[in-house]
Amino acid sequence: MMRKVLTFIMAGGKGERLYPLTKDRAKPAVPFGGIYRIIDFTLSNCINSGLRKIYLLTQYKSASLQRHIRLGWNILPSELAQFIELLPAQQRIGESWYLGTADAIYQNLYTLELDPPDEALILAGDHLYKMNYYSMIDFHRDQDADLTVGVVEVDKEKAQYFGVVEVDDFGHVVGFKEKPKNPKTITAHPQKVYASMGIYVFKLACLEQELQEDAHKHNSTHDFGRDIIPQMLKKGLKISAYNFIDENKKEAKYWRDIGTIDAYYEANMDLIQVDPTFNLYDKEWPIRTFQEQFPPAKTVFSGEEVTGRVGLILDSIVSGGCIVSGGRVQRSILSPNVRINSYSQVYDSILMEGVNVGRYAKIKRAIVDKDVTIPKGRVIGYDLEEDRKRFFVSDSGIVVVAKGTEIK
Repeated sequence: MMRKVLTFIMAGGKGERLYPLTKDRAKPAVPFGGIYRIIDFTLSNCINSGLRKIYLLTQYKSASLQRHIRLGWNILPSELAQFIELLPAQQRIGESWYLGTADAIYQNLYTLELDPPDEALILAGDHLYKMNYYSMIDFHRDQDADLTVGVVEVDKEKAQYFGVVEVDDFGHVVGFKEKPKNPKTITAHPQKVYASMGIYVFKLACLEQELQEDAHKHNSTHDFGRDIIPQMLKKGLKISAYNFIDENKKEAKYWRDIGTIDAYYEANMDLIQVDPTFNLYDKEWPIRTFQEQFPPAKTVFSGEEVTGRVGLILDSIVSGGCIVSGGRVQRSILSPNVRINSYSQVYDSILMEGVNVGRYAKIKRAIVDKDVTIPKGRVIGYDLEEDRKRFFVSDSGIVVVAKGTEIK
């Protein structure tokens, strides 16, 4: 008989480094790849792994995320005690909202009492990867560990962006440092470190004990990486490291923290390559989402090359409801219901739902968020100094036009 696992997904992050895409929504609700939201990848991993009791912990600007879950993820039969349920911050225990990842679970410990599981699986809701979580749960049980931490190998130069896990020769966690400048490298691969994936499997009793103890510490940040793991290491509890096994079916392992504008842009642009690193087309590991009912995408004026009025799409992802009417789109991603008008040009860009590109407009290396109208003849992405006066421009020169921006 399959033992019971309760899954918690942390979906309340502000995603400050993704601003302005997170101006009106939580990071897990940010659109990705034309038709998806970032949260879809974690949820799809859960469903594909056979996990059917899932709580999403929300807090920051969660309306967009709540709507997406309600419309697209109401798929599990409640009569079989299966669910994907939202748990908003609600000050159940005190006057504070969620103070950290550990505090978010602590404030919802009552859910463990409703139908006690054997293990609790805790996930981050803002990473891009494919993983069978049940393989990690089986590993956790075989190890008889109090806690198992999911880890992935990354170049040691990138350690400053992650929590780094120190693992001994037996696969046991013996140290944890948040964003270290001089990280402990992997013995067999001295140019690599083990980065924490923000994935934890806990024995139920251990989780309850550690959270109760942490909750009463005034100097704690109430975070699993910064506080709970070091607290457990001091006690000598058994913590195992589970090395990420990728379900992406590519030569290199794919796990991305798309927490900055540049990382987000690069991950999207990977999808339009001839052979994308991230595989969206594997029928054995489908990625679910919610899609509104739009008509098929179409091009208009595709035969008027003489006048330069050409409805042309090259090397791009185009979603339902899009109309490319006499304009040119190349190496770009169009979300649903985008309109590209005559003589306009869109290169190397991400246009989100409802964007309307006016005639003769030119856009390059830009992210245009939802419901923005680009006026006739406007040029974006060609003069970054000029763009900075009106829009956000990333370190690598990606211009971001925020949701609903009125461009005069």
